[in-house]
Amino acid sequence: MFVLVQMKDTVRIAPHLFHLDTMDAIREALNKKFANKVVYKVGLCIALWDVEKVEDSFIFPGDGATHTIVHFRFVVFRPFVDEILIGRIKSCSKDGVHITMGFFDDIIIPSDSLQHPSKFNEQEQLWSWEYEAPEEGKVDLPMEIGGDIRFRVVDETFVDTTPSSPEDIKPMAPPATAVSGTSLPITDPATKKAPYTLSGSISEMGLGMVSWWNAG
Repeated sequence: MFVLVQMKDTVRIAPHLFHLDTMDAIREALNKKFANKVVYKVGLCIALWDVEKVEDSFIFPGDGATHTIVHFRFVVFRPFVDEILIGRIKSCSKDGVHITMGFFDDIIIPSDSLQHPSKFNEQEQLWSWEYEAPEEGKVDLPMEIGGDIRFRVVDETFVDTTPSSPEDIKPMAPPATAVSGTSLPITDPATKKAPYTLSGSISEMGLGMVSWWNAG
């Protein structure tokens, strides 16, 4: 679920931060820039893990800040395909069940990936599994909002939401770089498009509402 990603970035430290220890200033700058933001094709950055290397600092004409190339590792949320996670139901719609991990909300279990057969209640806006019990016959097992749900990750989607036209341009920091040298756009968490989404499935025994399987 969580991985360590090696990254490289040019850290700008403004003059009013010169009173801080250099490493403290670098750590603060990296966490401010990356924490709780999605890096394209990398995942959701959670927190700085460590700083591996600090190169020489430079001051450019007309800018009193220092600019330092820093090699570091960040804790990133990026589950692998087929990994089984437990989240919480945030909402339901005809499209499926929307899941939150508390710190990450863009997870959906499509309607065709629910337990079969499942039905959607338009009035209550809830899905339920029509379970065929051995003795009782058909029993509706609801997927209640706020309930814990176990699901399998089946796919991930990244969308590059960085500005693509003059109307979209907003002030933003220069992109970071992966250890391979590839530019890594950082997306704004307030953007309308979800920069990173996960698709899940509960169409297997043992998956679905945790309460279903704990009842016995």
